[in-house]
Amino acid sequence: MNIPLSRYYAILARYLRPQRPRFAALALLIFGSIGLQVISPLILSRFIDAATAGAPLEPLLVLAILFMGCALAQQVVAVGAAYVGENVAWMATNALREDLATHCLRLDMDFHHERSPGDLIERIEGDCLDFSNFFSQMVLRVAGNLLLLAGILTALTLINGRLGLVFSLFAAVTLGALYAVRGIAMPYQKAHRDAMTALQGFLEERLAGTEDIRAAGAVGFVLRQLFHLQQQIYHAARLSALYGNLVGVTAGLMLVGGLAAAFVLGAQLFQQGVITLGIVYLVLHYIGLIARPIRELTQQVESLQNIGATVERMSELLSRRGGIADGPGAALPAGAPLALAFAGVSFAYHPDQPVLRDVSFELRRGRVLGLLGRTGSGKTTIARLVFRLYEPRQGSIRLGGADLRQATLAELRQRVAYVTQDVQLFQASVRDNITFFNRAITDDRIREVIAALELGDWLAALPEGLDTRLQTGGRSLSAGEAQLLAFTRVFLRDPGLVILDEASSRLDPATERLIERAIDHLLESRSAIIIAHRLGTLHRAHDVLILEEGRVAEYGDRRALLADPASRYFGLHQTGLEEVLA
Repeated sequence: MNIPLSRYYAILARYLRPQRPRFAALALLIFGSIGLQVISPLILSRFIDAATAGAPLEPLLVLAILFMGCALAQQVVAVGAAYVGENVAWMATNALREDLATHCLRLDMDFHHERSPGDLIERIEGDCLDFSNFFSQMVLRVAGNLLLLAGILTALTLINGRLGLVFSLFAAVTLGALYAVRGIAMPYQKAHRDAMTALQGFLEERLAGTEDIRAAGAVGFVLRQLFHLQQQIYHAARLSALYGNLVGVTAGLMLVGGLAAAFVLGAQLFQQGVITLGIVYLVLHYIGLIARPIRELTQQVESLQNIGATVERMSELLSRRGGIADGPGAALPAGAPLALAFAGVSFAYHPDQPVLRDVSFELRRGRVLGLLGRTGSGKTTIARLVFRLYEPRQGSIRLGGADLRQATLAELRQRVAYVTQDVQLFQASVRDNITFFNRAITDDRIREVIAALELGDWLAALPEGLDTRLQTGGRSLSAGEAQLLAFTRVFLRDPGLVILDEASSRLDPATERLIERAIDHLLESRSAIIIAHRLGTLHRAHDVLILEEGRVAEYGDRRALLADPASRYFGLHQTGLEEVLA
């Protein structure tokens, strides 16, 4: 798996360009550290030669102080480089994380049905963390260590041509060997990450269903699946480590040969009187110092293997395109109820399993449509199509007189609201749950909306008012209270069309009365679709649409249908809606 260098450069340029001042400071710190590494042994070499020549104490003290000053400065610069490098890394990885998350959120629901939340978390969070070193220091370390290597070889050549030639050949062979094995572990690194992703998805799904798994006595089955996934991770990690270590082994063998050559050549040249004892030390120190850039280059090559696998996975994710294209921006009527029309709409989640078949109806401005049907008849699918979470396979949908595909997704989802029975709550304050973390919405505006919905008593009953902390999954609020919060969210947006999935009948009378009053306020001066599960809610509907196996079984004025003994709606009243639609 050979990743073109242009792909690495494109990622670096995109996420490091906004941080050019920090990156420049990091480059100065890293190159300054490299310069100090070259200067320090030169000072010590001078000290050794001066000491062996019987120099007076004063120049020796000056050299010693200079050496200690260089060593201290090197440590300070290293700490500064680490600090700035981490800052650059986190800024860049956060930007990458944001782009990946935004891309996933913009993809259609087919993509999200194919992957579990755990899978996406691993792809976004795990892969971004792999880029931390790549963004912060990889390029600078590679460039800096190559510069250090060139400086050392130049110094050795100036000391003695034979030394320069031998160790230039040594460095060239070593770097060539490292280049040859640079990508050998990439496929195994990718397989390891894929196995980890599968485990994350498995754990997320099984932990979310702990109660059902235990109640069904399926703990043993889940543990067997977990063992199987762990076994796959073990095999993938073993191969990844095996081939990844080949780079380190190659570098280690080359360094052993280099040190042996340094000892032999240094001893020969010293015995021949060509170099002094200080120069011998300098040669050995520089050869040992060569080991550092080669070691770091080796580590960066190994990191590059991880990054290569991550780049491949990230490219696969970013290359995925959703089936929902943003519209050019047809304007929807502002501040008014929105009309809705379905014309010959057919839809299927899977090609051989149609959900809606040639559905046509019209919801006029300011009217309420009651939507009825058995489970699986397509009621929820209609709501999803209105939100453009999916596209119809055939037919068209018009909202406010405009084709739904012509409006931008942002405007569409601002002007249409959907209140479900399963309200998503976040582990945050009531304020943040109502505003979706929009700090521009003031507390006064929130209280104004709550008062308009006649929910002041509900707010007053919360332990800390708008600052009350909620728990993920809604365990801190009852189902009715969660719906009251959802109504407040809708009122803040002031949509022209509301789709309401009727609240559960399993509510205490006091909460149910609050919800009924809130619904009345919510539907004032708005068009609405009520997905009904109880007859009680349908008294608000002007029209009724009954779906049966994805087709329109009956559609018309509610009062007219109720007065017609031959209508299906009349029959529902006679038999009881709960039984017929079960």
